[in-house]
Amino acid sequence: MVTETLHDLAAWRAALARHPRVMLFKHSPICPVSDAALVEWSAFTTAHPEVPTLFVDVIADRPVARGLAQECGVQHASPQAIAFRNGRAVWHASHGAITADSLARAAAAAA
Repeated sequence: MVTETLHDLAAWRAALARHPRVMLFKHSPICPVSDAALVEWSAFTTAHPEVPTLFVDVIADRPVARGLAQECGVQHASPQAIAFRNGRAVWHASHGAITADSLARAAAAAA
């Protein structure tokens, strides 16, 4: 499955409606910590192509990143990963806590 890049909140809402579980990654392309988390995210998505995934560039799509925080009730961070089950955030991590293993465990728990 290909990661869907979000450019508006309507696309996020539509993705939640389509997928009972979905993983979201918020990335800052100017942050070295976010680059390290992106490597982990990429390892996770490669190992688990069956898991629907969403991506937000927090610099290019700042209103989307901030709006997601308001709508899902998880305080904004970057980098940040959030697992959703049936439209609700059930897990989140930021910075060094984002690893391929933690993402895989969160995806399995959200299933």
